Amino acid sequence: MDTWMIILIVAVVIILLFLLNGYRNMRNVTSLPEEEFKKNLRKVQLIDLREKEKYEYGHIMGARNIPMMNFSMKMNSLRKDQPIYLYDQNGRLPIRAAKMLRKKGYTDIYMLKSGIRKWSGKIKSKSKSK
Repeated sequence: MDTWMIILIVAVVIILLFLLNGYRNMRNVTSLPEEEFKKNLRKVQLIDLREKEKYEYGHIMGARNIPMMNFSMKMNSLRKDQPIYLYDQNGRLPIRAAKMLRKKGYTDIYMLKSGIRKWSGKIKSKSKSK
């Protein structure tokens, strides 16, 4: 009985630590649904964090490709006086990128909730536009 109680307490603590870490990461970026994300696309720095091949296959019009793999080296090219809108395939990479940006003093950071996989707006690709 005591062993099970200890295991249960350890499991609860681990779960709470994961939740707290996720909450801390989400404080770095504001998650926007598609309609909100679309509103100011012409006035922001729109960054696609996916690899080049996926970006070329199809990306949101006006997006600049900075793959997450190179993000730490290239993020200094972003302006601090304009909002930064981040997206990837499913909404995971922008959280990491936003954390890096916050450490460098960027403050106006947003991400596309659920990523481009659910995007219903216009997509630009190398071969054709839809």
